[in-house]
Amino acid sequence: MGGCAGSRRRLLDSEGEETAPEPRPRLLDRQGALWKNAMGFWLLGLCNNFSYVVMLSAAHDILSHQRASGNQSHVDPDPAPTTHNSSSRFDCNSVSTAAVLLADILPTLVIKLLAPLGLHLLPYSPRVLVSGICSAGSFILVAFSHSVGTSLCGVVLASISSGLGEVTFLSLTAFYPSYFFLLTSPEPQDPGGEEEAETSARQPLINSEAPEAKPDSSLNLSLQERWTVFKGLLWYIVPLVLVYFAEYFINQGLFELLFFRNTSLTHAQQYRWYQMLYQAGVFVSRSSLRCCRIRFTWVLALLQCFNLAFLLVDVWLSFLPSIYLVFLIILYEGLLGGAAYVNTFHNIALETSDEHREFAMAAACISDTLGISLSGLLALPLHDFLCHLS
Repeated sequence: MGGCAGSRRRLLDSEGEETAPEPRPRLLDRQGALWKNAMGFWLLGLCNNFSYVVMLSAAHDILSHQRASGNQSHVDPDPAPTTHNSSSRFDCNSVSTAAVLLADILPTLVIKLLAPLGLHLLPYSPRVLVSGICSAGSFILVAFSHSVGTSLCGVVLASISSGLGEVTFLSLTAFYPSYFFLLTSPEPQDPGGEEEAETSARQPLINSEAPEAKPDSSLNLSLQERWTVFKGLLWYIVPLVLVYFAEYFINQGLFELLFFRNTSLTHAQQYRWYQMLYQAGVFVSRSSLRCCRIRFTWVLALLQCFNLAFLLVDVWLSFLPSIYLVFLIILYEGLLGGAAYVNTFHNIALETSDEHREFAMAAACISDTLGISLSGLLALPLHDFLCHLS
């Protein structure tokens, strides 16, 4: 009897040991859902910025567009240079590419200024639908355009799409609190603990269901609370404004003037290479949060301002001997800009409370747009001044 009882106890103990690891599949399912959400946000960001980036990259072609009767091609791959001033040492369009930048950013600025006041009252699904329609319409309008003015209207549609989408998707991350933490830690370390992590897993981003509303969301914040939160965000907003002011002053104010005649690339091709390398740097650094985290983003602002000063001096004095040195500087510029953006919003997500996070993410996204708008306004007179130099 004693031997049988001991055998039975050992058998039960062994069965208990075998059944103990049951929570592991549940943990794997939760991790899979979190990774699915991370991939969903990555794809949303990629698609949302697509039309905006394409319009800026084609700015030189849009402004130099001279469509002859019977010509069915929208863009001449090697257009003859049309200078603003024949005595100028720069090969200038009559209008700076900053004009395209302003058309591509001012509607976004208006959307982001108004978003914290009432955009949260509109459900996410209609916002995404409007963003998608505007994006598609921008490509159709520019593709079949016969004039610069019509093309700029297409650029405005791209701006509406990008601005509305960015505010929407950044605010949406507040309902998936483990998203940013997943990018920087092998396991979800959400300040809300297991319950919020499980909530994120139950409502995958790549799904037809709407996210569950939080009881303490931005809907319940008073104007005084919003202003208090916004003042606390200035530590993050100001450096990001400086970063984007410097880099877009370079992109739309100086790229066109950084023209090397001692290369086989035409002026339009050089401009496209500049834009491509910049966007490549941004893409890599925005996707590198898991590898590199930067808390003090003001350092990135200082480095970007140094880039602006360096390239502005080169435009004036033309001391760089090769276009490939400019290629390296522009790639570095993109890396700084993308790192500043992703680390700013990651720090905000870490340091804001659950009830303030949705509003904080929507309010802080005004930073890059404000910096870009200021750079476009200053780049226009600079373009005219430099193009009139003999």
